[in-house]
Amino acid sequence: MKIYTKEALIVEFKKIAGKGWIPNARHGNHGGIGNTLEDLLGIEENNLPIPNAAEWELKSQRLNTSSLTTLFHIEPSPRAVKFVPQVLLLKYGWSHQEAGKKYPENEMSFRQTIHGLSSSDRGFQVVIDRKNSKVLISFDSNKVSDKHENWLKQVEKRIGLNELNPQPYWGFDDLANKAGTKLLNCFYVQAEVKKEDGNEFYRYSKVQMLQKFNFDGFLDQIEKGNILVDFDARTGHNHGTKFRMRQNCLPDLYEKVTTIL
Repeated sequence: MKIYTKEALIVEFKKIAGKGWIPNARHGNHGGIGNTLEDLLGIEENNLPIPNAAEWELKSQRLNTSSLTTLFHIEPSPRAVKFVPQVLLLKYGWSHQEAGKKYPENEMSFRQTIHGLSSSDRGFQVVIDRKNSKVLISFDSNKVSDKHENWLKQVEKRIGLNELNPQPYWGFDDLANKAGTKLLNCFYVQAEVKKEDGNEFYRYSKVQMLQKFNFDGFLDQIEKGNILVDFDARTGHNHGTKFRMRQNCLPDLYEKVTTIL
């Protein structure tokens, strides 16, 4: 595997950009932009071989996309409760769209992508409690859309329509540690995408070097609706809880942003 200094890596990014359109190295893979970039650099998946490699991440994304970038996975506290499968899914879940087809008749789903700017149509919202240093999940039955009236009646029967008790949360220290470890410094690479004859091609045209992760900026982006909490659980499997981010917002999490390309 190649070993890079930070400066050598920047030179390599410029060379890759100069190649123009490059075919997807992993045909049919949704992570093609990142995988192709790793292949071009001769590195293992998201493992930058530079000094203090643990302090650097490689993040890649399509330009002009509405898709979200996954920042990291972390389950809410209290962990002993196994909140997502044992409470949110069992008490607030709804029938899975594949119930009775791909899955059993009684398969339940709890798939929600929520943020701090406003409630979801099922009444869930992320709330920052700075006094108690927590990021909380809140439920307000008054915010539930009329189209979910039948679901809300089921929730009322199962557990009632009060606020979640206890509320699932992430302590600031836990989140800052997780986010700071995963995102301390990173190279943020964005690519244009085109398709020809069913094949995908990338042009790596935007690279930024992001340094000194700022946790206050992270909290601000949750409140602005740019960082979202993504639940993805069904009766048979909890796919994990993720913190995800909207396009182009990653630089807002850092104290120093250097444009390479």
